[in-house]
Parts: sequence; structure tokens; C-alpha cells
Amino acid sequence: MSATPPESPTKLQLLELLAVIGTAQWRDFAAAAAHYGLTSTQAKLLAQLDGPLPMRALATLLVCDASNVTGVVDRLEARGLVRREPDPADRRVKNVMATDEGREIIRRVREEMQATHGALDTLGADESATLYALLERLRPGMEKNG
Repeated sequence: MSATPPESPTKLQLLELLAVIGTAQWRDFAAAAAHYGLTSTQAKLLAQLDGPLPMRALATLLVCDASNVTGVVDRLEARGLVRREPDPADRRVKNVMATDEGREIIRRVREEMQATHGALDTLGADESATLYALLERLRPGMEKNG
């Protein structure tokens, strides 16, 4: 559903639009993850692993209790999608890392997000570049608060 954009949208209008898009993107992500036998939380955790992350940092990123992360990591580790390793700086801390198979699965999940890809395909090259630049501008403020 497309509406005529307001000349100068309010923050509330922008927030509402971001919420709609974010919810649709999350639903698409969860559906693609399910094709690989992953829950949305498992896929979200896997998507966070660009490098090794401590369990506590994962809990913060996933906005859940560290004990919940342990169960999610246990299930992903049993499937060979992640592994735990002691942190070199503090052996009491366990870092979680995606395996090659885990990185491949999350790549496929993102590749199969048909609704999201379809929506992005409606943008021209200039619009895509503009959207990218705007999202990159918002990212630092969102990540520090997230």
C-alpha cells in the first residue's frame, strides 16, 4: 500500500513507516530461516556472528537473558553451525563463532528473503544509493542505543 508522502513527514510518521518495514523484513527473515530448520532467534544469532562474540554480548544483541542464549547456542552448535572457543584474553569467557556451514546457511537465508528482495527491486540505482546512505547515517545512533 503506497501513500502520497507528506511534504515534511513527522518523526512519528517516519517511525510508523520504519516499524511496518522492519516487521515485514523480520517476517520474511523468519520464513526464510524456517526453510533451513532455524527458529527466528537462531537465525538472528547466526546473523550477528561476523566474528567471535562473547555469550553476554549475544544476549545484549538479542535482547534476552544470557541463559536463553546458552540454549540457542547449544542447538546451533549441535547442528555444526557455530562453535564456542575460550576468549584469548579471558579463558573464563566463551566466544561464539559461526562455522563455514553457519555462514553459508545465513547467506542463503538472506538470499531467499523474497519479499524483501522484491521490495528492494522496485528501487532504481540512484534510489538504492540514497536509501543506503540514509540508513548508514542512522545506523550509528541505532547501534549505540540497541
